[in-house]
Amino acid sequence: MKTDTHPNYQPVVFQDISSDFSFLTRSTMSSKDKVKWEDGKEYPLIKVEISSHSHPFFTGKQKVIDAGGRVDKFRKRYAK
Repeated sequence: MKTDTHPNYQPVVFQDISSDFSFLTRSTMSSKDKVKWEDGKEYPLIKVEISSHSHPFFTGKQKVIDAGGRVDKFRKRYAK
């Protein structure tokens, strides 16, 4: 395999800023920010606005949209 063609795949900490939830995984992303993880090592820190910990689909706080109402409005608007 050619050298220097693939990005560096390294451990990275992702932090959900809306819920203060963090997890360690591997990624090709990098950051100048560092954070000390539970194992005592420092890892690059990537801040994200939403994750599975705060997303409405995964937390069960998802709003149900009235699909029938939207279909009826569409039919009324374009009925000829």
